[in-house]
Amino acid sequence: MKSILLVKTSSLGDVVHNLPVVSDIHFTFPDARIDWVAEEGFAAIPRLHPAVRRVLPVAIRRWRSALWRRGTRDEIFHFFHQLREHIYDVVIDTQGLLKSALITRAAHGTRYGLDWNSAREPLALFYDRTFRVPWTLHAVQRNRALGAHALGYEPPDGVDYGVRAAAIDCPWLVGQRYVVLLHATSAERKLWPEARWLELGTYFLRCGMRCVLPWGNAAERERSERLAERMPEAIVPPFLRLEEAAALLAGAQAVIGVDTGLTHLAAALGVATIGVYCATDPAKTGIYGCARGASLGGAGNPPQAAEVIAVLEQVTA
Repeated sequence: MKSILLVKTSSLGDVVHNLPVVSDIHFTFPDARIDWVAEEGFAAIPRLHPAVRRVLPVAIRRWRSALWRRGTRDEIFHFFHQLREHIYDVVIDTQGLLKSALITRAAHGTRYGLDWNSAREPLALFYDRTFRVPWTLHAVQRNRALGAHALGYEPPDGVDYGVRAAAIDCPWLVGQRYVVLLHATSAERKLWPEARWLELGTYFLRCGMRCVLPWGNAAERERSERLAERMPEAIVPPFLRLEEAAALLAGAQAVIGVDTGLTHLAAALGVATIGVYCATDPAKTGIYGCARGASLGGAGNPPQAAEVIAVLEQVTA
């Protein structure tokens, strides 16, 4: 039985894009033990995949700001103790950053990563063997290609994210048919104009569906409430943990979202999903391999609400 460790720590969208690697490995080696190192805030995502045996949460983002604390040093020691207590046949760093390379180097096992020309940082010395993976490929294809090179198999046909989530069960949503509007993102340049969200709200109201507007911080909550005031019957939920957000997405009739990790998660869960791109190229990191997903827009070319509605009607036909 092969024992494999995947290192893909963040961000949320990147973690989602790594899920097909697990499905590929499980398809090729059904008895393989697959573990995964992920940032603590995103660890809930690999746990949704039934082929992932163990998730090792790491807290690099939090540790960076508190290295002087005794508790932080204790946590770091505990993480590396857990990491090194198992000897892996293969350790694959699909992240290609210094932080992931250091984790990969600390693990026991033959280490694989991207070569000098394929990673954003020159990290080849951290690995026992490296491979060239073209930058022109979508992020999902790059991850799958590296996994296939490291383990010596041809990736299966199609893309399987392998994740499922039970629909959310909460008092504020009982018996409702709803859509989720993911208006929030970490970069302001990726935001879609509020007027276009309101156009979607009007459309979904006519369809007999309520709009749910999740949020992650105070500014996002303020925008959710501002939009909800002008969307009859819209719902601003309480703060949702990642596993709760996954459950909310799983039960939705559709999801419309900007370039953010939750949009990719919705598509991976098989929900009808439209990704709205305003500042980035969906050819590299857009919705990929999802039968009920599509990406619209691009850098400096945000789509109109009517375009989103037309494509949504196609994927839900």
